[in-house]
Order: sequence, then structure tokens, then C-alpha cells
Amino acid sequence: MFYNMTILVRRRFVMRSWQVQEAKARMSELVKCAQHEPQDITSHGKSVAVILSREAFDRLSRQQESLLDFMRRSPLHEADDVVLERDRSLTREVGF
Repeated sequence: MFYNMTILVRRRFVMRSWQVQEAKARMSELVKCAQHEPQDITSHGKSVAVILSREAFDRLSRQQESLLDFMRRSPLHEADDVVLERDRSLTREVGF
């Protein structure tokens, strides 16, 4: 059985590419494949959407901690012996 799908390499993982019509016709297979790796959906040769598992979506959309919370977890938080000095030199001129 021949499938008209290409494989795209995107940031350390491989994505199968599905044309919109093919994705609609084979939705069950598309969903199963998305459980293992993101699936690229194309229309007229252009990538228009990516289907991914619920687990991957939840991981990507998870609330990130604030910078303040991150800094509070630092081993230097509340350390009294840290000396920070500000550079008092004049700013440099930038030519245009």
C-alpha cells in the first residue's frame, strides 16, 4: 500500500506530513500516529497545522514559573556574602 506522505525533520524529531484530504480520510490513523510523534498537516504544499498528543500539548502549554520564583530557588537567594557591583562607565555611542 503506497501513501503519499513525506517525512520532515523538525527539531530533534521526525514528523510525517499529511495532505488535508488524506488526514480527513484517515483520521483514526493520524490520531494514532500523533500519540508517538507530531504530525504535519499540509494544504497546497504548505504546512498549515500540527497534530500532537494530548500529553505533548499539556507539557508544552504548562504554566511556566515566573522569573522571581526561579530566582528564589537559587542557592544564592538570601546569601549575604554576594557582592554585586554596577558598571558606572558611560554608555558607548553608536554610529548610524
